[in-house]
Formats: sequence, C-alpha cells, structure tokens
Amino acid sequence: MMSWRAAYWVFVLAALAVYAAMVFWTLPTIAHEAGGLMPFDLRPLGYTEAEARAFLAALGAEGHAIYSGPQRILDLLYPALLGISLAGPVLWLVASRPLRAVFTCVIVAAVASDYLENYFVARLLAGDISGGAIASASYATMVKSGLDSIAFLIVLAVSLHAGVLKWKKRT
Repeated sequence: MMSWRAAYWVFVLAALAVYAAMVFWTLPTIAHEAGGLMPFDLRPLGYTEAEARAFLAALGAEGHAIYSGPQRILDLLYPALLGISLAGPVLWLVASRPLRAVFTCVIVAAVASDYLENYFVARLLAGDISGGAIASASYATMVKSGLDSIAFLIVLAVSLHAGVLKWKKRT
C-alpha cells in the first residue's frame, strides 16, 4: 500500500506533467493559431473587451478546437493537482493551526478561482462574448493570477522557514 507521502508525490508529478503539456503543447498552439495573441489563461493582468474579441476573432478553427478540447481537459485537472501540490508543504511544515488554516484557505481560493476562470473562458469560447461575460472572465483571470502568486509565495516562505529551522538545529 502506498503511503500518503508517496501519494502526494504522485500528485506533484501529475501536476508537473499536466503543466508541461499545457506550456509546451496546448497554450503555444493556441497562441500560434490566434496569430501570436496570448490565450486568456496567460493574461494575468486581465484583458479588455476589445482584446478578448480580437483574440476570439483571430483564433482559428484548430486553435478553438484545442482550447475547447485538450486545453479544457488539462485545465480541469491542473487546478486540483496544483492545489494538492501546494497544500502538502503547508500541512506538513506549518505547526500553527490558525496559520495553517489561513494558508490552506488561500490555496483553496486559488483553486476555486482557477475553476471559475475556466467556466468563464468556456462561455467565451462557446460564443457568449457580451461585455459582462468578457469582464467576468477577465476578472476571474486576474483573481486567479493573484491568488496563485500568493499561494506560491506562501509555500516558498513556509519551505524557506522550515529549511532555516532545520539548518539552525544542525549548527
């Protein structure tokens, strides 16, 4: 039987594999099919209504098919896998229950905002290009990007803190 720590590392490797597929295959292909314009997911500062419409108009049939198909499937898996990968160090290394709860809530919020972004982007790809739909998708992208950044910084800080404590014990 696999230990929970071993299972955790399987999730981390799965997250890395899905991320690699998006970074090296689907997202560059989508950008190429849109004449070099970046997919919604890669616009951390959001996008205007004009930018969204320009991207959708430039996105060819093949790019649309990849964005609506393989990219959507990968982006269905990735947020959960990333969330598990980020939660592991917090659960293992943060002794304070209140701090651990706050950090975990940030990670869960980041995952939820990524799924919300995916929902709104799917609506755009399905043809709902109203101003409200575009604004909602853009806002979700910005929130996801911000929360992901905070979650990564939390894990970095927690890991560095644990490393410093371990180093101090050895000296």
